[in-house]
Amino acid sequence: MNFLITGAAGFLGSSLANHLAREGHQVRGLDDLSTGDPQALAPDVHFTRGDVNDRPKLWTLLQDVDVVYHLAARVSVQESILYPRDYNAANVGGTVSLMEAIRDVGVKRVVLASSGAVYGDLGDSTLIETAPPNPRSPYAVSKLAAEYYVRTIGGLWGIETVCLRIFNAYGPGQHLPPSHPPVVPHYLRQAQRGGTLVAHGDGNQTRDYIYVDDAVSAMVAACTAPNINGSVINVGSGVETSIKDLVRVVLDVTHSRANVVYNAQTSGGVSRMRADLNLAKEKLRFQPSIKLEDGLRLTIQRDARFK
Repeated sequence: MNFLITGAAGFLGSSLANHLAREGHQVRGLDDLSTGDPQALAPDVHFTRGDVNDRPKLWTLLQDVDVVYHLAARVSVQESILYPRDYNAANVGGTVSLMEAIRDVGVKRVVLASSGAVYGDLGDSTLIETAPPNPRSPYAVSKLAAEYYVRTIGGLWGIETVCLRIFNAYGPGQHLPPSHPPVVPHYLRQAQRGGTLVAHGDGNQTRDYIYVDDAVSAMVAACTAPNINGSVINVGSGVETSIKDLVRVVLDVTHSRANVVYNAQTSGGVSRMRADLNLAKEKLRFQPSIKLEDGLRLTIQRDARFK
């Protein structure tokens, strides 16, 4: 098959692109390299630097493409609070531009990488797709708006669409910005350096951490699964892990005695998150296979930054 992946040089995008290329598919990648690294892509991925708002470039890249994976997005919750206009322009405007180009060229299916963040704080630990979204950040709002645009434009123009709400993905190659880094690689780095692991809130808030290979397997299944047009599907591990438990496992796998500080003066975000996977199992035959402890060990083994 022929694929176009936007955000192809990013953490999830590069893992997906390399997986599809290994399976013998033709893979085109587009990324503006604001955070991505083209060196992460296999040589047989046809990479183009560019923006998803560049419609002439999209028209060229979309020729003869069977499925588009739309992963290009700005992804920091904290950053989105400071720069909501930028997040709207990239995550919402970029999605609309892409869907217009897909409509013009006539691609069959689009798979959007959305986020479990759209649920917000619903009080329940297990989040099912039929729950009313309650986004708590401009990032989450932008992802929810992108879902609606993809499904609505797809429905109007006969484009099959699938929105995957991916929870807290982690693994080797995850971007580590100097400010507001993702918690898993940040904790691993701090633990290995003997630094301090700072947890916001009391550490009892929970998240659903999914290893990158499991997330990729769900995304791959979504490109050919039958009878899923218009679906919104959770992609997670199905396991609820508190920040306290994450700290404990990180210290265990790194054999570290790093200090841990709980900062009760700052918010720990939503209280509980766990993906209900019944729909993913039914529609995608998806079954996550990598436990958190094993995933952290694999991250250390496969990421040169942790050597």
